[in-house]
Amino acid sequence: MKTLILASSSPRRKELLENLQLTFEVSSSDVDESYDPKLTPEEIVMELAFRKASFVSQKHPSAYVLGSDTVVVAGNEVLGKPQEKSDAFQMLKKLSGSTHSVYTGVAITRENESIKFFEKTDVTFWELTEDEIHGYIQTGEPFDKAGGYGIQGFGSMLVKEIKGDYFSVVGLPVSKTARELKKLGFDLPF
Repeated sequence: MKTLILASSSPRRKELLENLQLTFEVSSSDVDESYDPKLTPEEIVMELAFRKASFVSQKHPSAYVLGSDTVVVAGNEVLGKPQEKSDAFQMLKKLSGSTHSVYTGVAITRENESIKFFEKTDVTFWELTEDEIHGYIQTGEPFDKAGGYGIQGFGSMLVKEIKGDYFSVVGLPVSKTARELKKLGFDLPF
């Protein structure tokens, strides 16, 4: 039997894989997520996704190991996860009334094979008032999400438009991931 392991403790990524009715295990990858600031956003997310998948793959070399990472880019600035309320406020203020890009990188490793890819989705926010930003921060949702928002939760009320893969913004480009798993020989429901 082929084993699939999600190298992430993200409940959102777990839920997206469950929606495909795939049988998989979860093994959190405790890796250093720092990166060279000279890297492009696509290089950052693919490198971090590969780092996560490789870490878990060392313990499970014959399994299909799936790693993923997401960053938000506003202008030329890469936004990670806010550490405190003031970080979240500054990020959301920056995203207000403008379009930003969400990059999600995926790496799949198996024995001596690996595939890396990324998806880029453009997200436009409504113009937000300071009260709206503070109200959203009070939900607690911004703190474990790149860019300080979750499109699948309360953050959906901030979003005016998206161009690209919605699931990539949630944290995993599901369709592309399934196709890449299939290329590596993993059995899918159809």
